[in-house]
Amino acid sequence: MKKLTLMAAGLVLAGPALAQDMDRQAQSRVTEVEGPVPATVQTPEDQPPSDAVVLFDGTNLDGWESVDGGPAEWTVEDGILRVNRGSGDIRTTQSFCDAQLHVEWRSPPNDEGHDGQDRGNSGILLQGRYEVQVLDSFENPAYPNGQAGSIYKQHIPLVNASREPGEWQSYDIIFQAPVFSDDGALRRPAHVTVLQNGVVVQNHAQIQGATEWIGYPTYEAHDCAPISLQDHDADVSYRNIWIRPM
Repeated sequence: MKKLTLMAAGLVLAGPALAQDMDRQAQSRVTEVEGPVPATVQTPEDQPPSDAVVLFDGTNLDGWESVDGGPAEWTVEDGILRVNRGSGDIRTTQSFCDAQLHVEWRSPPNDEGHDGQDRGNSGILLQGRYEVQVLDSFENPAYPNGQAGSIYKQHIPLVNASREPGEWQSYDIIFQAPVFSDDGALRRPAHVTVLQNGVVVQNHAQIQGATEWIGYPTYEAHDCAPISLQDHDADVSYRNIWIRPM
């Protein structure tokens, strides 16, 4: 009898705490939402995500063209896309706005002992205008806002994460496109985050305008636009290019 009495007293004492706990659970549900439920994206190892648009799979240049019109004339061999020096820049036939872009690239060996911008130079132009620099920046005394991982002549990379020439490197780029009003005025500038070889080299950097070699960048109103790869008279190679529109 004494034991049962003690058990009953324990339940009486636990009652307020249990009720309070139930109240807290009910309170927590106030900030829970039922949707929208995120779409499922498959992420197989060493493969593009299931919702990615594959821009280059190693087999052909379907989906690319010359920026001057006509077919893209770069070289595809052994799963690799290589700049055909003198043939000009190439671009995607599709246009993109906000996107996650993955590109792997390789600069050629520095057989001729060049430095600065003469070593493995190319570039990835977001919307054909905003350049993420591709350059052999391994122990290369190039100007900082023109080295690999820079937003060319706008933002110096946070660190130099470059591997030796001849080694494959990766860029993972998160791009937020600029927004313009109906009259062409800039409402929101573009921003970009870049990871080079898994290291953050640009952290939500504000793009100041279209890339310029001479002069200062400015914005001109435009819509979604293709991704371009630059022919800068160097034997730069690319592979595994895919994009996820956001």
